[in-house]
Amino acid sequence: MKKELKALIEAIGNDYSAWASRAFEANYSKINDFRDSIEVKEGSKYIKITHGNTVWGFVNKGNPDFEVGDILKAKNWRAPSLNKARGNIFGKYSVAWTGPHYIAGYSAGGERAPTGKTGLLKGNSRVIDGSIL
Repeated sequence: MKKELKALIEAIGNDYSAWASRAFEANYSKINDFRDSIEVKEGSKYIKITHGNTVWGFVNKGNPDFEVGDILKAKNWRAPSLNKARGNIFGKYSVAWTGPHYIAGYSAGGERAPTGKTGLLKGNSRVIDGSIL
């Protein structure tokens, strides 16, 4: 699971770097500050991922209602939203630096993912495949 979490953190940082490069002149110290601010805090049921004073999301490790590795949006600082997983770190998923993508599909304001891919594919989203790490 450590290898997959590292890939998730890297994907978050890469998405921020791509956004920052498009949003304003690339400020590498700001990008590095963001990458350095990402923290992983392990609890009994979930792994919480934060940056600064913001919760990015959660990864399931002990809630029997979800599979181990499921990516969940944050409901608040202490708990994930339990309506649906946004992907799994052991499979294919896409994320943004702002948090896990919303549930894919037209009703969620997104486009259908290409065959064999999952997640909300908007903008420059990249699909990460944790199963090949």
